[in-house]
Amino acid sequence: MQRTTLLMAFLLLSGFTGACRTSIQEGGDSVDIVFNEAVARERAALDRWVTGDPDGYLDILAPDVTYFDPNREKRIDGFDAIAALLGPIRNVKLPFTEPRYEMIAPKVQRYGDVALLTFNLVDYGKMSGQPETVLARWNATQVYSRIDGQWKIIHSHWSYTKPELAQASR
Repeated sequence: MQRTTLLMAFLLLSGFTGACRTSIQEGGDSVDIVFNEAVARERAALDRWVTGDPDGYLDILAPDVTYFDPNREKRIDGFDAIAALLGPIRNVKLPFTEPRYEMIAPKVQRYGDVALLTFNLVDYGKMSGQPETVLARWNATQVYSRIDGQWKIIHSHWSYTKPELAQASR
């Protein structure tokens, strides 16, 4: 796997911070409870991720999960395919230090046993003794479903925020 792909995969799943929501009752759990659980599950996965351990994410994926990665041409289908993608990332030496991250404007929308978590993510780090810099800016969508009493990711979609698009040749 190319170093760029490893860096991008790491940045895709880097952490975030939470925010507050007002409580709305919907089918048993309040939106607050679902919001807090989704954020806690993401944070736990991300805390492991920044140490080079993708298993935190693998622990919260549903068996039939789907994933859109901005560096791939096609959707990735199923737990096994995503595990194969993330496995080589385990314990890779990253080209930056002191990673940190910020989650901006998280929102949870609950529809029965499905919850949609959307947010913007900004990744920061230090490259080769340089001052801290923004490494990437993302738009993120995590679709959770309650499966056997636990919220699991059934779909994940990441895209760059305001990407620089190549100009079409004429």
